[in-house]
Amino acid sequence: MKNKRRRTGFIAVCVTPAVLLFIIFMLIPTFDVFRMSLYKWGGYTVDKTFVGLENFKKLFQNPKFYQAFQNSILLIVLVTLVTFTLALIFAAILSREKIKGQNFFRIVFYIPNILSVVVISAIFSAIYDPNQGLLNSLLRVFQKDADPILWLGNQKLVIYSIVIAMIWQAVGYYMVMYMASMANVPESLYESAALEGAGRINQFFSITLPLVWTNIRTTLTFFIISTINMSFLMVKSMTNGGPDGASSVFLSYMYQEAYTNSSYGYGMAIGVMVFLFSFALAGILNAVTSREEIEY
Repeated sequence: MKNKRRRTGFIAVCVTPAVLLFIIFMLIPTFDVFRMSLYKWGGYTVDKTFVGLENFKKLFQNPKFYQAFQNSILLIVLVTLVTFTLALIFAAILSREKIKGQNFFRIVFYIPNILSVVVISAIFSAIYDPNQGLLNSLLRVFQKDADPILWLGNQKLVIYSIVIAMIWQAVGYYMVMYMASMANVPESLYESAALEGAGRINQFFSITLPLVWTNIRTTLTFFIISTINMSFLMVKSMTNGGPDGASSVFLSYMYQEAYTNSSYGYGMAIGVMVFLFSFALAGILNAVTSREEIEY
């Protein structure tokens, strides 16, 4: 009994600091966001006016919110699909194929992940520069008299330009994670499949993918939620939501309303919607990707 009390006390001492930090820096700010979304407040004054759900009513009547919502969904879908497809393909090739300089390719693919968002934004802003940018310079090789393309200034192209930058930043990180999972798959399974006449592609879908699915499912949920945050950083650094809101996303719209337009209560209402959307998306994703775990 005495040892049990000591063990319980030791666990309590270890867990208490983490619980306190979680309450102070996570729970209390989250509840405060919900509370402030019910007020009309500029953020820099003492006066606050309780307006109930008026901020949410205003939110659902604002076309800028729906534009930011549409852009966020587009980024989540495109970046997730392309990133995970490329990461799985590259991981499978570098894990199973005998390629000279495999470690070199691993390092090269991983380098974008160690760069800050500001550096990545500066790199792609330079690439997309309409006059001296690498992309337009390459296009001039084939079309010398063509007008420069405004990659970040065109309402139809800007969001796809950001998609490319986000994919470039994330592919290497998830490729390395999947390579670690694929390295644990027994080679005997591939040998047996090869004897049965299964090719590389069939082996990937029937052996590799099912055995690393748990890792894919976990990273998929994490990536989609983190994409909401990453999209804000990219947009803020590269376009600031322009042109005319064409690249505005959830958090950039919230930041603009709360801190630029001094509509803090309205901005917190946007934050509540982002929280609910993220929570619901994670739940749906877990339900859709749920499957029986395969052991080997």
